[in-house]
Amino acid sequence: MPIINRVADLADEITAWRRDFHENPELGYDVHRTAGIVAEKLKSFGCDEVVTGIGRTGVVGVIKGKTNASGKVIGLRADMDALPILEATDLPHASKVPGKMHACGHDGHTAMLLGAAKYLAETRNFDGTAIMIFQPAEEGGGGGDAMVKDGLMERFGIQEVYGMHNWPGVGVGQFAMRSGSVMAAADRFTITIEGKGGHAAYPHNCIDPIVTAAHVITALQSVASRSVNPLESVVVSVCTVKAGDTFNVIPQTATLLGTVRTLSPAIRDLAETRIRAIIENTCAVFGAKAEIEYNRGYPVTVNDAEKTGFVASVAKAIVGESAVQTNFPPEMGAEDFSYMLEKRPGAYIFVGNGDTAGVHHPAYDFNDAATPYGVSLWAKIIETGMPVGPEEQRR
Repeated sequence: MPIINRVADLADEITAWRRDFHENPELGYDVHRTAGIVAEKLKSFGCDEVVTGIGRTGVVGVIKGKTNASGKVIGLRADMDALPILEATDLPHASKVPGKMHACGHDGHTAMLLGAAKYLAETRNFDGTAIMIFQPAEEGGGGGDAMVKDGLMERFGIQEVYGMHNWPGVGVGQFAMRSGSVMAAADRFTITIEGKGGHAAYPHNCIDPIVTAAHVITALQSVASRSVNPLESVVVSVCTVKAGDTFNVIPQTATLLGTVRTLSPAIRDLAETRIRAIIENTCAVFGAKAEIEYNRGYPVTVNDAEKTGFVASVAKAIVGESAVQTNFPPEMGAEDFSYMLEKRPGAYIFVGNGDTAGVHHPAYDFNDAATPYGVSLWAKIIETGMPVGPEEQRR
């Protein structure tokens, strides 16, 4: 498995960075310590430019190759934020901040991209410009969107962009990807059902919002089972139910919170239309009223077919053809790298984390054995995607 020798040499140093990030997790846009360390390291590596404050707390490093005859610019992106989870690992490098934890591996993503930046700044064995993108607030905050709106693509002239995420269940030393929709759009809804409260002994004098809510919850499951082609994908989950305060009072209102996941814009539109109709009409049957707050979140993450094929070829050169899955099933989780892929062609890749706890679990930890593979892929995307000419190779 031809891991780049210099990357292998850097593995212990990258692991130390990763574990420091893990011990000191930060949430959302409040990643000031992490972003500060990233910026200082990029400067120490000799990046040609280091810019902070893109998308509030994002950091961008610019590395120019030996030559720039191609005029090509490739962006590589990592996320920096953690999750509001109490860690349950008892590891030496466990979180020092109660209630905050790197439970999705963003500590590993940041460390791997830093490792690639160090290698690329040392070697510069490419013809073009590499842009290292360190993003805040992936976990629900839309940091990718914030960086795009802050002019990320235009300011740095990015022509194509790539993201990488560790994936438990995929073996260490393996990569997984697919062209087309790879992760879902994530929308959320809040439903407030207003009935008529009263004494529980006299339900006929009331309009029970809890009974109404129960029928709404059941009916919403028909979106997937009866409204959407079974060959398409949709998830409608009601995750919070709030109603009432005591055993003998029918409350005035009930509130439902949930999420909708889809893999195409058409199904996304259909799901919202059907959900609104089901809620309004089910409530009307019981004489209740419904207030619906429906918010669209991260869009579908869509990999460009050509760029996905390119990444697959690079990955196969590193780990071998049998260790690269090119038709990995799409995931119904969401990812705000989707905003970057809406602006520029590219691909989102999974690097194997091995047989570990799943992401967003309190027992999860990024597998440091995956680091050399991820760093090597980053480096080879740049070197293969922007190769220097034979004369420069000999220098």
